[in-house]
Amino acid sequence: MTTGEAALPRAVELMWGLAPPAGRGPKRTLTIEQIVDAAVDVADTEGLAALSMSRVAKQLGFTAMSLYRYVDSKDTLLDLLTDRVVGSPPDIPATTPWRAGLEQWAVAEFDRVGRHPWWIDIPLARPPMGPNNMAWLEVALGTLAGTGVPEPVKLQLVMNLSVYVIGKRRMLRDLQTEQGADFAPVMARVLDPARFPAVTTAMSGAAFDGDEGVDFDWARADFEFGLARMLDGYEVFIRTFAD
Repeated sequence: MTTGEAALPRAVELMWGLAPPAGRGPKRTLTIEQIVDAAVDVADTEGLAALSMSRVAKQLGFTAMSLYRYVDSKDTLLDLLTDRVVGSPPDIPATTPWRAGLEQWAVAEFDRVGRHPWWIDIPLARPPMGPNNMAWLEVALGTLAGTGVPEPVKLQLVMNLSVYVIGKRRMLRDLQTEQGADFAPVMARVLDPARFPAVTTAMSGAAFDGDEGVDFDWARADFEFGLARMLDGYEVFIRTFAD
């Protein structure tokens, strides 16, 4: 850090391996990786609401005070989790057409977040700044190379695509409950076709129902349908830069 520069956030130092070496005191017996892995285990088992410094310390067999020697706050821990859960991005060859590349990228993000649904409940106090998130961004922006789209606009396209993926994950997670499963049969009993003709007709179409007796992933079908329509719009938009 040069004179006049603000100190990096503690989470950024830890994620990028820039934290200063430990000073005097007892020898450290934990690693940041062990702490974050323990936090993931707690959240996977008990949900994000159960996550605390003391609960993670207990998971590791340490005291909460000893954990603060490594991670200074729960907010820092959440920043670390934001980056750890997404992991490494998919490997998309540079020769992949931009639409196929963005589709692969979005499906990979959808699947990765789905492994740890609590991740979408982490408060987004600032844009993710970890190396894994930056690697995902690099891959997505790379798929748009050669499209002629201005660099700032490429970033907007990628960020809006990610917002769609995460928003769809949140919606599907919240709707996939016993109460949510009652929606169609309950509405079928109360909707008056004369008063709600368009709604009744649309719901009777049973979109994404699949064949009877066949295991059908409605959530994925719904996600992929919306993704395809979003990329249709991207295709029209990107074509304007090639004309």
